[in-house]
Amino acid sequence: MELISIFFFSLIFFIPFIFFFYFNSLNTKHGFISYPLVGSLPDFIKNRHRFLDWSTEILAGCPTNTAIFRRPGKIHGVITANPSNVQHMLKTNFDNYPKGPRFITLLQDFLGQGIFNSDGHIWKVQRKTASYEFNTKSLRNFIVQISTVELQTGLIPILRESAQKNRVVDLQDLLERFAFDNICKLAFNVDPGCLKGVGNYAGSEFMQAFESAATLSAGRFMYIFVIFYKIKKFFNMGSEMKLRDSIKIVHEFADNIIRSRLQERVERKDEDLLSRFIQDSSNSAEMLRDIVISFILAGRDTTSSLLTWFFWLLSSRPNVVDKILQEHEQIRKIDSDTDTYSFDELREMQYLHAAISEALRLYPPVPVDTKLCENDDVWPDGTVIKKGWFATYNAYAMGRMESIWGKDCLEYRPERWLDENGMCKQESAFKFPVFHAGPRICLGKDMAYIQMKSVAASVIKRFEFRAVNVKEDAIPEHVLSLTLRMKDGLYVSVKERLAEA
Repeated sequence: MELISIFFFSLIFFIPFIFFFYFNSLNTKHGFISYPLVGSLPDFIKNRHRFLDWSTEILAGCPTNTAIFRRPGKIHGVITANPSNVQHMLKTNFDNYPKGPRFITLLQDFLGQGIFNSDGHIWKVQRKTASYEFNTKSLRNFIVQISTVELQTGLIPILRESAQKNRVVDLQDLLERFAFDNICKLAFNVDPGCLKGVGNYAGSEFMQAFESAATLSAGRFMYIFVIFYKIKKFFNMGSEMKLRDSIKIVHEFADNIIRSRLQERVERKDEDLLSRFIQDSSNSAEMLRDIVISFILAGRDTTSSLLTWFFWLLSSRPNVVDKILQEHEQIRKIDSDTDTYSFDELREMQYLHAAISEALRLYPPVPVDTKLCENDDVWPDGTVIKKGWFATYNAYAMGRMESIWGKDCLEYRPERWLDENGMCKQESAFKFPVFHAGPRICLGKDMAYIQMKSVAASVIKRFEFRAVNVKEDAIPEHVLSLTLRMKDGLYVSVKERLAEA
């Protein structure tokens, strides 16, 4: 009799839990499953290796493409792929959604108080200075000049040699080295020579350490409980030990350049970003380092990430490549052997602009961005978000929402960006937030397009690629670092176009 009583008592006790788990398993299309006590953590643990695709599937099944993510304790969050919500968060109620201490703390060891990892007064001062500098014609010309030199003396010769020797190359690695040399010249006016392989050891070590620091810093966001990374950091063990070593190399390299530049600033009148920020005497050496490291992150990882996915997309789409070449011929009437393009010529390349934008839609270099909700709020779609919750917009998911881009949202189709006159259309930044939006919209957006178009036009004109480490009709896996990198690189065979023979 006692055993029967225990059985019925246990059954009554567990029925609500059984019902809850069963009910949620039948209603996965209404958001993240939230279990008693542990919230959404079980599914997060199961899917964090594929977080972007998992969250995209969840958001696509929600009525307003928005879902609440619950964690143990009182801190929860909202993830959205709804343009109206993105506009509310990034513009309409901007002051209520700073980056917040959690985000800043996770990246502070690496980025310090740089423009991408600060709020309030510190951010406003850097933004104001950077905004002025990025609108100067001299900086625009400096960027075009640097990119042209690196193409002519670095990337093009390496690809030509690879084609002639029938050698397979990791295109992602080459593009990262190209972008790294470019941004180091722009930021420091120093050439680490990583692309050509003739740079000094310190420059190559800096690049490797920078990549490691970015990946490991991003990994902190994937911890189930923040205390785990803090324990590893306190005892200097595992990934935190490697992160500390990588950051030390990055900081030492940057500090040496800044120290040298500060000592000779009276004699130099360079156009690089460091020289421009040095002119503000209120910036300490540490702040200068944080500013420059943030710009290196933005300039190196974003363009190389996009171009890697872009060239992979083109490798199986000869029809798109043909249209890019046809546009090139219309703009370039003469058969010139130069790889130099003027700023105006690059602006004329509307189809190429559309092709790059379409790649950005599907593979945004910064796929997610998270803010802190400072005060209770209600979003345009009716979602209630509480003080202290995190608020995330998922740009990767937004590029795959049928509600935003139509039934062919998963297709790569540059034509969706062109109007009836063949001009590239400007979509709302809140529908297409790959360069962020609102007061924090990317200052380097136009310059990034110019650089990417310069590389794409020069390379596509001369070479064709075939991916050798990605199966036909398969989508490469990605690594979720601070930017969207292709897992295991993009190994390609290179062939010069017949017109170049």
